[in-house]
Amino acid sequence: MPGLSEMGAAIGALLKERQENIGIAESSCGGLISAALVAVPGASAFYLGGGVSYTQSSRQGLMGIDESQMTGLRPSTEEYAFLNARAMQQMLGATWAVGETGASGPTGNRYGDASGHACIAVVGPVEKAITVETGSTDREANMWVFATAALELLESCIREAA
Repeated sequence: MPGLSEMGAAIGALLKERQENIGIAESSCGGLISAALVAVPGASAFYLGGGVSYTQSSRQGLMGIDESQMTGLRPSTEEYAFLNARAMQQMLGATWAVGETGASGPTGNRYGDASGHACIAVVGPVEKAITVETGSTDREANMWVFATAALELLESCIREAA
């Protein structure tokens, strides 16, 4: 498994080169996406901030998402990941943002998703979302898979925006 700074190095270099920045809204990764970016030397040139939104109160407090914005929307979906990413992007005035939501394990979540399920969205000049299903109940392993998938998606979006 690569080290945190290695995971975020290419993204950091791209963002610095383009003078762009990023905000992160994560849940089941528990901060690993942010940690990979902050581990890059000179991260203050591109990393604006982020948060781990794990509950309804943190969703509202960290990203300003109120219940009216949740009407008809189920957490742990790509649409919800987009909502989180857009809220963080707006809150921080970021060029890019990532939203991640899911069930790391060892059990599924209350919305019916199995352990190893995550939805990841990137917003910015290019916008994409993916769903990851590991089929695993290993909480920490799932967190690493989700964070790696989020960073890979982010890097591909940044490169596509070139």
